[in-house]
Amino acid sequence: MILIMAWRNIWRSTTRSLVVIGAIAVGIWAALSLTGFATGMVKSYVNNAVKNIVSHIQVHQPEFLDENEVKFNIPDVAEVEQAIRSEEGVKSVSLRSIANGMISSSKGARGVVIKGVVPEDEARVSALEENTVEGEFLSEEGRNPILISEELGRKLNVGLRSKVVLNFQDRGGSITAAAFRVVGIFDTGNKPFDQSHVFVRRSDLNGLLASPADSALAGGALAHEAAIMVNDIRNVDTIAFSLGAELPNLKVQTYREISPDLELYEGQIKNISLIYLTVIMLALVFGIINTMLMAVLERIKELGMLMAIGMNKLRVFFMIVLESVMLGLVAMPVGLLLGYITIEYVGKNGIDMSMYAKGLESFGMSSIIYFELDPGVYGQVAIGVFLTAVLASIYPALKAIRLRPVEALRTL
Repeated sequence: MILIMAWRNIWRSTTRSLVVIGAIAVGIWAALSLTGFATGMVKSYVNNAVKNIVSHIQVHQPEFLDENEVKFNIPDVAEVEQAIRSEEGVKSVSLRSIANGMISSSKGARGVVIKGVVPEDEARVSALEENTVEGEFLSEEGRNPILISEELGRKLNVGLRSKVVLNFQDRGGSITAAAFRVVGIFDTGNKPFDQSHVFVRRSDLNGLLASPADSALAGGALAHEAAIMVNDIRNVDTIAFSLGAELPNLKVQTYREISPDLELYEGQIKNISLIYLTVIMLALVFGIINTMLMAVLERIKELGMLMAIGMNKLRVFFMIVLESVMLGLVAMPVGLLLGYITIEYVGKNGIDMSMYAKGLESFGMSSIIYFELDPGVYGQVAIGVFLTAVLASIYPALKAIRLRPVEALRTL
């Protein structure tokens, strides 16, 4: 009986009830959309960093991470590569030679990290080939080809077919200089990374890094880093632990260990949804309180009569609470459906943020943001709406049960 009365009461003022239902539905839609947008931005940053910079797992000589010197290369490279490729769950591997040096042209010079890669392997691990916007990706043809970023090209005033000079120390500590020709220009969308990295063939760099005393390390026998991509990111910790046990003398790190900021951002995704939901639900609380309080004040005489004929205060209290909850339950599926449609549509088509492209690039994010949402957030929103409706109904319900039947019946 109380349930039927509560349902009929909320439709006494259809316009007012529809306004509240609409406000709750829009609030739910806004909470889901904002969470999807924020999650999409975070995932964009993490994915770009994984694809372009850190990969899922990296393997180094421990001393190389501390000193960052070319003499600390991975020993027994062939055996290490075979062990990594044989590990279950590993999708692809790219061995890299790394040197810190200077790139110079007739217009200037910049400090850069020089990475020597095997083009075919690198294309499977990173998005470097996809991000090559001019010219071609590194190939086996030609002498000393180099891939530089669009940003670096502007600063050095060089383009395709231009010659640049790389200066760095070899493994013996001697300064080495060599001329390279620009065959391709890339743009990862990560401005700090683009300004500080260039790519050459590993065989070319190894030939320059190997001092006369260790010429046997030239070609494919010298590497400082193994970049690994896995089939399922959820297994990255398990695979890293297994490789660490198999390669005890090397340092095996996941992308979360290499870049702690990525772990921080990933960990904040759940908090983002809770923050948006809390702020929007708090705003809705006042709307529901106002609506239910108006409904109580308009029905003082009626409520007094119900209590006078025997309805106890507890039932009156629950009737007011049920009215609020019903408003929320009617609005909830509408808001959830609108939010789901928005997330799915923008998740497939993306939202163009090109007008903020430069700002986003400086933070390593893409200019196209794809909404993404953990399915569990829908449950959080549903629970949040229910609790909001219950909390918002308490004050109007208390107001109703404090009425004195005799005085209420005299109300005009």
